[in-house]
Amino acid sequence: MQIYKVIEEAITKPPIPHEPYKQSLKAWAMYCLRDKGFKVIYAQNADFAIEPKNGNKLYFKVTNNPEDVDNSCNWIVWDSVNKSVSLIPLP
Repeated sequence: MQIYKVIEEAITKPPIPHEPYKQSLKAWAMYCLRDKGFKVIYAQNADFAIEPKNGNKLYFKVTNNPEDVDNSCNWIVWDSVNKSVSLIPLP
């Protein structure tokens, strides 16, 4: 889906690098998505959600531990060893 490509680009080619000692992964990811024009909103069972123009909310959780990833929603995962971030969409 096209929207996941845009989201992935927002976090893999961010306006500012993620610096774990300066900001949380959640705050950084939300900033990157807002910078791309996404409407980032509160989500009860996730870290946040984005509301694309078509109105179907996409829910996201963030983690520094790939073992946390499950099929509950989309994930943004920070790899502290390689200093990289990845998007894991719902299957």
